[in-house]
Amino acid sequence: MEIKKLNIIITLGFVAIIGILIAQLLWTRQAYNLEDKKFNQTVNIALLEVAEKLSGGKTSFTESPVQNISNDYYVVNINNDFHPAVLEHYLKTEFTRFQINTNYVYALYNCHSDRMIYGKYISSHQKNSGNKTIQFPKHKNLVYYFSIRFPDKATYLISSLRFWYLLTFALIIILLVYVYSIYTIIQQKKFSELQRDFINNMTHEFKTPLSSILLASEALTKQELIKENPRLQTYTSIITDQSYKLNHHIEKILNIAKNDASGLSLKFQKINLLPFITEIADTIKHKNENLTIRIEIGDTVSVSADEFHFTNIIYNILDNSIKYCDTAPHIIISAFKDSKGLYLKFKDNGIGIPPKNIPHIFDKFYRVPTTKSDEVNGFGLGLFYVKKVVQQHNWKISVENNADKGITISLFVPF
Repeated sequence: MEIKKLNIIITLGFVAIIGILIAQLLWTRQAYNLEDKKFNQTVNIALLEVAEKLSGGKTSFTESPVQNISNDYYVVNINNDFHPAVLEHYLKTEFTRFQINTNYVYALYNCHSDRMIYGKYISSHQKNSGNKTIQFPKHKNLVYYFSIRFPDKATYLISSLRFWYLLTFALIIILLVYVYSIYTIIQQKKFSELQRDFINNMTHEFKTPLSSILLASEALTKQELIKENPRLQTYTSIITDQSYKLNHHIEKILNIAKNDASGLSLKFQKINLLPFITEIADTIKHKNENLTIRIEIGDTVSVSADEFHFTNIIYNILDNSIKYCDTAPHIIISAFKDSKGLYLKFKDNGIGIPPKNIPHIFDKFYRVPTTKSDEVNGFGLGLFYVKKVVQQHNWKISVENNADKGITISLFVPF
């Protein structure tokens, strides 16, 4: 069902963005056509003014003297002789007045030599740009006239539509980013599913031989020969302890895989913190003779949580405090309330965490690169599991280094 929804979202997203892009291209094309029409109208009006001035206002035109021969080529009929310098002056004046800021070339017809006399290439940026060879054909039935071309008309129109082209380019970039994002999401989803399947298969395959090892080690401890030999008893206890530790790691991996797949199934109940944490602390102290745990929690302090996963949270935090300590571990567990909620703090005297690594300690498979981390066995899943469970309880977790030594892990339980 999730894959089907994802495919629908991807398809709708593609259709929407491509539709917007096509609409934008059509609008840009329409804007170009409107700008071209506006340019032609403005040039016609400007050239009509030039024709009026060249005729001295004496000639009344029965029809427009301006002929638009092609997209960038205009011919203007005057019906009387005029000087090229006067024509150039009027062209510059009228084009400036109508804000036609593009390059143009003009030429005029000489009726005595029966040919087009080339005028000048006028640049909008320079007063005199020199000569530039451009073809001006001769026209029949016209005696006194001049022609004008706009060789850079397309460039000029495009530059006047910079906003439209920038917007279109931005939409293309957004489409590319969307495609790349969808591709990345699909790849990550495939990788996540592959990783989850691998973890599930691996852990289940480990479960069978591990169960056999635990059964065999428990049977060995009951043998009279083992009980009479302290060295063999030590070896069997090591096998049993390490097997239980490995089983604990496998259960942790399975819980994480289950959480990634469908989320944890939580059964909330009211838990009195003082006896609950005291029992966990006593269990851990039996395995660590040098460990000291001080609990500063009131008798009436309680939370609503899943007992199994809350136990794992506390166990993982205390276990990390013990493992990452180079002296006798000393842990202070305290709790206090304010107007927002309950704060449960775990302060230790361990080696601490470099500030740059603190944002990453809850990442999956992440381990702080220290000498102590190399000595301690683990997969970098403990705090990742803790944060996942905390988030599903709608709690918050944070870590900070102590002023003297070690770290303090804080759980915030809102009211």
